[in-house]
Amino acid sequence: MNITDRKILHDGHYKLSQLLVQHGGQQLRRERFEPGQAVAALVFDTQKQRYVFVRQFRIGSETELLEIPAGMLDKEGESPADAMRREIREELGYEVDKLTAITNFYSSPGGSAEQIWLYYAEVSHQSSPGGGAIDENENIEVVLLSYEDLVEEPWQDAKTLVAVQWAQLH
Repeated sequence: MNITDRKILHDGHYKLSQLLVQHGGQQLRRERFEPGQAVAALVFDTQKQRYVFVRQFRIGSETELLEIPAGMLDKEGESPADAMRREIREELGYEVDKLTAITNFYSSPGGSAEQIWLYYAEVSHQSSPGGGAIDENENIEVVLLSYEDLVEEPWQDAKTLVAVQWAQLH
């Protein structure tokens, strides 16, 4: 399969592209959702011995979800690790003591170009209440969970599920 042409169908908060794909003697039209690249982290407060999560409204599920902090890799020249430190500061109010890369993956490669850089972060000092960036209209609740709660929570968010499973293995 080869991509022979692409055009942008929508360029708003997210992009939607149409790709022309050559497959043997056929030309296939496929749409691709392009939200950009993201970062996410399983965060552990070493002083409180608790994992730190966020609860916020998500447009995809049309509900509030409990999940690991995450954000877009959208600042010019910012590395994924620096973006993750920024997101932890904005959403949780913590400075990162230790940041370890876990993996990077495509969230839904059948129709989305989103790639997520996943980390494990250790924190020990909360310098602000968190809650998200004011200019991004975020309304985030910071939630602390024990390891037992982490294992028993019925996770609905894929990146969080990957991170929790990583924690169970490590």
